[in-house]
Amino acid sequence: MTAVLFDMDGVIVNSEDYWVELEREELLPAAVPDADVDVAEVTGMNFREIYDYLDSEYETAIDREEWIDRFEVAAAEIYTERVDLLDEFHQLLADLRERDVRVAIVSSSPHSWIDMVRDRFDLEGEFDEVISADEIDAASKPAPDVYEYAADRVGLPAEECIAVEDSENGIEAAARAGTIVVAYRIDAHGDIDLSPADEVVDSADELRRTVLELTA
Repeated sequence: MTAVLFDMDGVIVNSEDYWVELEREELLPAAVPDADVDVAEVTGMNFREIYDYLDSEYETAIDREEWIDRFEVAAAEIYTERVDLLDEFHQLLADLRERDVRVAIVSSSPHSWIDMVRDRFDLEGEFDEVISADEIDAASKPAPDVYEYAADRVGLPAEECIAVEDSENGIEAAARAGTIVVAYRIDAHGDIDLSPADEVVDSADELRRTVLELTA
């Protein structure tokens, strides 16, 4: 048996197209106006941990409550109005079910954001596990903790799990946990380090074919 662990943002839905622009143009400049922070530096991290990281590394110009409020307002619009589902994702889930492959969402986003996506795209009941980094008292991506926790939740060794990730921090986290890593390259992230990944794909169709080949 194997399991496929899907990151949500940038994989299941194209939310990174919106988050990256919003963080680059509005959120990061508001938080650290005197520093030029590369979005890739924080992409994949839980948004609350991003604030702590920015405060530690750069010192922030806004308080934590305002930072969280800005993200919550943006999330409601992005997930309920703007994002699209990965092409043929329902079919990919059906194909994996036919093979008795366990499937999970493994995201740095809180459960409330994940639930918006599941509700909007009729994904309720489609996953064996729905895991948010908020559940664990541990470091966010790029630390391996959330993927180690996810492997335990699906009941398999990490090396028998396939993680699908798009961000540099997420790819590193999955690789450090010992999973088989499929990197989904998207335009929003630009030229990031994909070297820890076992496979690199450039389209939804290639992602589907690669995942099915790895679970054959």
